[in-house]
Amino acid sequence: MTDAATTRDDVATAIAFKAAFRDHPAGVALITGMTPDGPVGLTASSVASVSAEPAALSFSVTRATGSAGALLAADSIVVHFLGAHHVDVARAFARSGQPRFTPEQGWSRLETGEPWLADSPAALRCRTLHVVPVGGSSLVVAEVLDVFLGEQAPSLVYRDRRFHRLDHAAPEL
Repeated sequence: MTDAATTRDDVATAIAFKAAFRDHPAGVALITGMTPDGPVGLTASSVASVSAEPAALSFSVTRATGSAGALLAADSIVVHFLGAHHVDVARAFARSGQPRFTPEQGWSRLETGEPWLADSPAALRCRTLHVVPVGGSSLVVAEVLDVFLGEQAPSLVYRDRRFHRLDHAAPEL
């Protein structure tokens, strides 16, 4: 196979891969941390459970600069699982230049200093164990240090480039 054919195949696979994941719903999380320059955070739909004992999770970031780079360098992070009522916060942290960590968004701080969205259905304080470069992204594996459970709420999910509400009261299939 020629280099041009390989490149065409790689591009076609990447396009199909993106289309497949665009249609796959994912929970929405907000990952925050404290740096010497202040709080940082980003919206993520790649959070997954890795292990219950010891408690660990994973997520990916698409570059090691900006908020993602600052989170990778933070001593600890907080992964907030978002409810549908957090859609505006999720949008703000998904786009650069948007207002973040405002009082209207409901931020406070944990005793350990990290930014905390106290009304999130769950928040997990973590320490990064491994960062694995994969292409232009990084896979992060983090040890869960503390779990803060809040009020249950309809979940916020991401599918086909849009946020959706997943109601707990919806009939089971």
